[in-house]
Amino acid sequence: MVDLQHHIFVCSSCRIKGQQMGKCYAKGSANLIQRFLEIAEEKDLSGKIMITNTGCFGICDKGSVVLVYPEGVWYGNVSEDDVDKIMEKHILGGNPVEELRI
Repeated sequence: MVDLQHHIFVCSSCRIKGQQMGKCYAKGSANLIQRFLEIAEEKDLSGKIMITNTGCFGICDKGSVVLVYPEGVWYGNVSEDDVDKIMEKHILGGNPVEELRI
């Protein structure tokens, strides 16, 4: 069994039986997922973190949206550059990135 330290959820804009807004996807959430995966590999975090694309969180005006567990920290308007901050400060450093929190 994997002993995860963090689970990172990134909205990919899917809604089941709901109106597809697509805002997170349109703002590059697929690129965010890719960047999280790249950094996880670079930092040898395999087995320590999990990155999962999710359906819509329902707060499209805050997109792209990222959620980090176990802390339950929500980040909004996340860009590719912000992924590096989240990984360095929060995932590796233990301190959420306050300016991105929602």
